[in-house]
Amino acid sequence: MNRFLFPSLLALSLAGCASHDEGDKPQKAEAGFSLSDQTLQELRIDTVHAEPVRDELVLSGQIASNGDQTVKVYPLVGGVVEQLSVELGDKVTKGQVLAVIKSGEIADLQNQSSTAGSDYDIAKKNLQVAEDQFESGLASERDVTLARQELRKAQSNVGKSRKQLSVYGVSADGTYTLRAPISGFITEKNVTDHMQFNADNVGNLFTVSNLDDVWIMANVFESDIAKVHQGYMTKVTTLSYPDKVFSGRIDKVFNVLDPDSKVMKVRVRLNNPGYLLKPEMYAQIKVENTQNRKMLAVPAQSVVFDKDRNFVLVFKDRSHIETREVKVAKTVGDTSYIESGLQDGERIIAQNQLLVYDELND
Repeated sequence: MNRFLFPSLLALSLAGCASHDEGDKPQKAEAGFSLSDQTLQELRIDTVHAEPVRDELVLSGQIASNGDQTVKVYPLVGGVVEQLSVELGDKVTKGQVLAVIKSGEIADLQNQSSTAGSDYDIAKKNLQVAEDQFESGLASERDVTLARQELRKAQSNVGKSRKQLSVYGVSADGTYTLRAPISGFITEKNVTDHMQFNADNVGNLFTVSNLDDVWIMANVFESDIAKVHQGYMTKVTTLSYPDKVFSGRIDKVFNVLDPDSKVMKVRVRLNNPGYLLKPEMYAQIKVENTQNRKMLAVPAQSVVFDKDRNFVLVFKDRSHIETREVKVAKTVGDTSYIESGLQDGERIIAQNQLLVYDELND
């Protein structure tokens, strides 16, 4: 009886070992396995293809207004702010009144203009008298010539005064108005109501910025300078909108390093629909570029990480699905590049693959 017992135990032992070994291997769909119509509708099947390998560099930066669409508004002459019409952050349109300023210098200009007008009237009357006297023989030709010169001088002074007043845009009460030179937002305000100032020692009173598109000044460390070039596409996220991705492009590389921080600046230009992006916001910038080599690529979400290994589900038909181990070279964004384990043209389950993976590998 023992001679029959030993082969039987050996066969059971070998079967147990084989069963244990097979448990650690990727599983194929067992005979009779088939996906239901409902499950099949919930899956997404993708075809594996070779794609140019993308690289990704993560930078930090700060949002700034577009310098090409930003205008600083300075006072024309000193004075006192009589009316302040806007506040920081207000949206303004081109030509809108920002402030009304009453100025003693403007009053002087108006007095000079009035005097110039009176001088002109007197010079004109003197010329008429000189011409009448010349015709009557009571004045010389030289007197007429001198009178004409005085009239031309008076005309010049009148023209100069009028031009000055037209530049300042003054009113009859000695005030002038600061208006928005472009449409945009008040991003800087250095004035208060009733403030008195001298034009010689005051800077800009307002800054108006059009925020239809904005800049991001991103920091590039020395070791990463070779990885950024003008024209590279970027994806930008902010603390305020962590789930929203803004697409932009590097439009300028500043080829100098800051002597203190040892970083180089690059400028990213972004459209700003809804004015969500605001100056001084911090941003994370992912710079993407395409390398010259190609690798097999799959959606990153299709890769299942289990038992310290990466797997994908290779789909042949609803009854033939294989759990295949793959070696992932790297993942950039939503794409994983496969070094080994797949072939070009194979089909994989790219979405909701865990529904099938758990059933095959439990």
